[in-house]
Amino acid sequence: MQRVRRCILSVYSTVLFVYKMADFRTSTLDYFPENILIDILSYLGVRELIRTGRVCKRWRRLVKDQRLWRAVDLTAWKGVTSRMLWVLLRQYLGTGLRCLRLRGLLLSARGGAFLSESWLKALSSTCPRLRSLSLLHADLRGLRSCQLLPTTLQVLELRGCELPQSFFTQTPPSPEKQAGAASTASTQQHGRGQTGKVPASTSGIAIETMVLDNVPSFTDLHLQSLASWLKLSHLELRNVLRVTAEGLRRSAAQETDSGLNGLSRLKYLEIGHFGRPGAQLQMASLGLGVGWLGLEELSLGGKEVGPGLLSASRLRDLKRLRLRCCKLREMQVLRSCRTLRELRRLEFCEVFFQVCPKTPERQGEEGREDGADGGDGSNDKLDENDPVPSLRRSLAALLPQCTLLFTNCTVTITSD
Repeated sequence: MQRVRRCILSVYSTVLFVYKMADFRTSTLDYFPENILIDILSYLGVRELIRTGRVCKRWRRLVKDQRLWRAVDLTAWKGVTSRMLWVLLRQYLGTGLRCLRLRGLLLSARGGAFLSESWLKALSSTCPRLRSLSLLHADLRGLRSCQLLPTTLQVLELRGCELPQSFFTQTPPSPEKQAGAASTASTQQHGRGQTGKVPASTSGIAIETMVLDNVPSFTDLHLQSLASWLKLSHLELRNVLRVTAEGLRRSAAQETDSGLNGLSRLKYLEIGHFGRPGAQLQMASLGLGVGWLGLEELSLGGKEVGPGLLSASRLRDLKRLRLRCCKLREMQVLRSCRTLRELRRLEFCEVFFQVCPKTPERQGEEGREDGADGGDGSNDKLDENDPVPSLRRSLAALLPQCTLLFTNCTVTITSD
């Protein structure tokens, strides 16, 4: 009798196991919670997301979740037309959008502009939390001014774009618009039960970071127009060939009888020229010689490092200096940094240091210094974190509070 019971229990457990396995095999993605499905869909690109939304109604609803549309990158999608942008804006983009990257038709066989004023207005109303906009190979000559862009933008990147002459010119709003904005803000405050000052009008440009990379139409006039941007504190100029030293001098923050003029709120400035050999060089970094009041961080790259070091000695407020992708000698750095008493950080990134061969007298001096520091006096092995020990010692004597950082730097010994 006990044997029969055991056989019945074993058969029952086997049947139950087979039934559970069959149930597991028939399970689909419908068994997963929506949060897990949204996390899985977040690894897909824009094209894959749109195709996934065509599977069923539930997936279409999941694809439209704004957590999947916080950062939209369309630079890898070639040939995006204005019609596609309207479809994305009406069906997918919404209040969750924070960062948008677009690729224009400037290098496409179709050509033409793909950003219209009506689409930008719809973007401003549909995506009120958009903070960053990056445009690649876009023809912006059809737009009157950058004031057509969303007023919530804080970061604007232009790479390989074409600009109109008055693109960065900021026109003051009319008194009627200012009064309307003030009344709207006061109405909102009374509706929320808040008291205090009425915030300023949001009609001005609120961009804080501007990146210009390989924009051939950007000139000195555009640079001077940026002086009217009250919140601009970060400016990067890379391969901008039509900006001259004179234009940089006129845009510099200088103190006059009427107050500070120019880019007075600029804290970070990057100037770099990484063009091919033989390309035209304006040496725009020579415009730093007038002294930029309030400039705390400076980055020089490529062919602009040499002229920039000659003028950087007049930047009294400079705290961080970055040099990259260039050839340098030890004396160039020492002469420029000698007067930078406020310098706290000096970075070298992919720099080729040209060092003279060591003489017996120099080897004896370095040996005595290494002995004083507790070293063994052997400098034959190159340290990646300290490729030029003599430069570190000299800067430590000139600027004791400055920190040095070397990244992918090399040293070559020259006979000159």
